[in-house]
Amino acid sequence: MSALICGSLAFDTITTFPGRFAEQILPEQVHILNVSFLVPTLRREFGGCAGNIAYTLRQLGGEPLVMAAVGADGQDYLARLKTWGASTEFVCTVTETYTAQAIIITDQDNNQITAFHPGAMQSAHLTAVPAGRPDIAIGIVAPDGRDAMLQHAEQFSKAGVPFIFDPGQGLPMFNGEELNAFVQQATWVAVNDYEGRMLCERTGKSLEALSNSHLKGVIVTLGADGCEVWQKGQRTHVAGVKASEVVDPTGCGDAFRGALLYGLERGWELTRCVELGNRIGALKIACRGGQNHVIDRAALGL
Repeated sequence: MSALICGSLAFDTITTFPGRFAEQILPEQVHILNVSFLVPTLRREFGGCAGNIAYTLRQLGGEPLVMAAVGADGQDYLARLKTWGASTEFVCTVTETYTAQAIIITDQDNNQITAFHPGAMQSAHLTAVPAGRPDIAIGIVAPDGRDAMLQHAEQFSKAGVPFIFDPGQGLPMFNGEELNAFVQQATWVAVNDYEGRMLCERTGKSLEALSNSHLKGVIVTLGADGCEVWQKGQRTHVAGVKASEVVDPTGCGDAFRGALLYGLERGWELTRCVELGNRIGALKIACRGGQNHVIDRAALGL
């Protein structure tokens, strides 16, 4: 069975600032902010939420179907997806624009500042979630073009495919009414702690209330501190996993979600899915980029 992963494919330009943003930005002067960060290292990686999630899911032994859009410069990305066995059946090419691009600066405390150009991602809604595909067992609506996220959630719901709503950095694009509609259509919601607070503020509902609905769970990631799992109004804390070393946080949330999809598709209890996600997140943070970590399935007992 397959997991349909709706989200962005992007090229990530990743740089490292060997200092702290907090020491360079004066809070009392943010109204006239004009700063420059010297970044002595620079790498270009394959990224985007859909690509990163699919990479981890495939490494775990899952069958990812990527639904996304690339631009005229996207052929290398399509070739890469095929090398690790991800289907490109639902990836469209928009020749009039570039593939989405993220420019990321990470400081020594692993805080990040990101500039994102959506490019072809704005046309991702042109591909629809298919109805009547019994091979698609589960899905995820991850950060993507606004129209794509709205339409794909509705299409998953109409097709009867259970899916995770993962708004990520796309959450500010939606008002309370739209976010409530996403939640009503979804089977699970996954956010980080900051996104969780924003989701509650805009929907007017607490995490407890959100979980005390039709949802099978609300997952709130807490970085190194692990996760909160909310089910039927009850909160369970799942401890984090200490990484062997902290190298690059880029794509850790996506790696977690790839593991989450793997477990949910197999009918695992949600806390077990989250435990695997924490282990994979700790493994990913020890590698640079969102798609370079190697998963030893035997070591994980899979």
